[in-house]
Amino acid sequence: MKVNTAALCLFIFLTTANTRDNLLYMANPETLKQNRLAKLPLGSIKARAWLQHQLLAQANGLTGHLDEFWPDIINSAWKGGEGGDAWERTPYYLDGLVPLAYILDDSILQAKAQPFIEWILASQQEDGWFGPGQRWETWPQAIANKVLSSYYETTGDKRALAHISNYFAYLDKMKPDFPAQDWRGQRAMEHAVTGYWLYRQTGDKKILITIKKIYENSPDWTLYYEEFPWDEEAVLANKIPHNWGADGLTAHVVNNAMAFKYPGLYYQQSGQERHKNAVYAALEQYKTEHGQVGGRFSGDEHLSGRRPIQGTEMCAVVESMFSLEKLLEVYGDVAFADQLELLAYNSLPGTMTPDCWAHQYDQQANQVLCTVAKRDWSTNGDYSNIYGLMPNYPCCLANFHQGWPKFVEHMWYATPDSGLAAVTYGPNVVTARVDGDREVNIIQETNYPFSDTLTFTIHLAGTATFPLYFRLPGWCENYTFSINKTKQSATLQDGYLAVNREWNNADVVTLVLPMALKTEKRYNNAIAIRRGPLYFALRIDKDFKEISVKEKSFQSIAYKGSRDWEIRPVSEWNYGLAIDPAFPAAFISVDAFLIHEYPFADRGDLVYLDEWDTHVTWHHEAPLVLRAPAKKIPAWGLANNSADDPPAGPVTIETEIDSVELVPYGCARLRISEFPIVDR
Repeated sequence: MKVNTAALCLFIFLTTANTRDNLLYMANPETLKQNRLAKLPLGSIKARAWLQHQLLAQANGLTGHLDEFWPDIINSAWKGGEGGDAWERTPYYLDGLVPLAYILDDSILQAKAQPFIEWILASQQEDGWFGPGQRWETWPQAIANKVLSSYYETTGDKRALAHISNYFAYLDKMKPDFPAQDWRGQRAMEHAVTGYWLYRQTGDKKILITIKKIYENSPDWTLYYEEFPWDEEAVLANKIPHNWGADGLTAHVVNNAMAFKYPGLYYQQSGQERHKNAVYAALEQYKTEHGQVGGRFSGDEHLSGRRPIQGTEMCAVVESMFSLEKLLEVYGDVAFADQLELLAYNSLPGTMTPDCWAHQYDQQANQVLCTVAKRDWSTNGDYSNIYGLMPNYPCCLANFHQGWPKFVEHMWYATPDSGLAAVTYGPNVVTARVDGDREVNIIQETNYPFSDTLTFTIHLAGTATFPLYFRLPGWCENYTFSINKTKQSATLQDGYLAVNREWNNADVVTLVLPMALKTEKRYNNAIAIRRGPLYFALRIDKDFKEISVKEKSFQSIAYKGSRDWEIRPVSEWNYGLAIDPAFPAAFISVDAFLIHEYPFADRGDLVYLDEWDTHVTWHHEAPLVLRAPAKKIPAWGLANNSADDPPAGPVTIETEIDSVELVPYGCARLRISEFPIVDR
């Protein structure tokens, strides 16, 4: 984004728009490379309309009730308990619970989080160490500090800032201990997330020395991306190390989802182009070698290639989202926002039930059977693609909570020229300071990503002059932009529509981003159907079967809506599309329907009704339904309990043309999203 260069090395001294202690929207000090965007404090952005319903579903689902029935949280050592979690699960949980509680202004959720916060603050020792674990195990502390930074942003509780500062003083004095064969080594640079945040708060240059020490004494992810060893050829040749040693951890999908931000974070400090370039190399390699529909890359549990039956662990989805949110601060690149929306609007809802009471460990692009059975996973177990409480392993149960609230938290950013940037889209309201110290409130009304029109209404006292930036998505070929119903020719700066003017109260900006139907070439010459940021999947009628799980590492706990489900198809799935991929709109119709309280529910899903304490069948349509001509391919069947690879097209077959329905990927628990093409 092109910005006012006179402001590049200045702090932007702005204050929050409520009664909490004043916080700064800070650009990097001169000792760091200028960050292109600055995060707004937690609570500055609130969800509205369907996006608010999505957050409420999470609050009314597992996130809002997990502390009531999961022994790991009930008895957590992170609040002084015995027999519960003393490692990563509680910090993971808080890393989603805290932003959700304060975005929703939910006093009940805030009260649930507070005992953990108080115990963590009270646990700090004189030398800065804190928490219930062994001193050598620093990985959970990296997560806990992210929790405290969020808590400080929204409450102004200075104890949290002092706590983080004391811990970084501990790291400064600590002998480096970040071995490549351990999680604390592979994920050591997660400390840099809070470290750079802390430096912007305090200006203490010792923090930069500490981050440099961590970077130079932990696994070299920059070199990893420069020499990326685990490509699709390595998958096919069975060279991916399926182990938990130093080499296997470099192929671990969640480590990769966290790590691609590390060179970009360190670029702020090093200024070296190799660190900047490593981020782009990482994203390109993930896309070309392991890319999957929905913006994700495969990893079940290790990197697994491009076949549409390979899974992606849910932790990798939310960690990829967070990595992109942090990289947007550094680079401001609209391509990162495009990728973030793909994950948020496809992969995230696609791996959960719409009521947020169950999730998968692994999701598949072509997912026609969610049962306890052996599949072509790299290292995961037989329970990995059922929808449940903690299928395969409990880490995703602890970690998924950050996905939606942090997405909302990062929809707007402050810019170095005292403006605001709308970076990702959806119904929300932002309250911030601009034009020196003027409060502005901007309401975004839209059904995006289900529709193409966005309306921004500006509320302020009197007038104010400041720039607004609106991301132009990479998939958008044309747009219309108007202010108070008068068309404007906005300046396009590095992918953003830039408008710097004197704004009046009740000014209305309207942005229309036409969403053309497009096809995307996928594995084995199959195609995916896209419309704007949404992928679409075959609607498959489904049957839910409740099961009981009791394994060494995970189990069922029936509490309120918590259940474990196998899902089987009761309609045909083996269809190829009878369309011309170059002109999909000539063959496919689009119908829009009302968006209800569960935005990513489709007809036939089960949702939990608390007032009845039971699950009921959802009878509403998905927000969008596509209709397309297709032919059944009888020879295309199951292989090892998943849909076999799509037959290489175009497939010549004599079956009759049927009409099939497609729904947004995130609305489909069972799905085909990579379709063979059949000869029309």
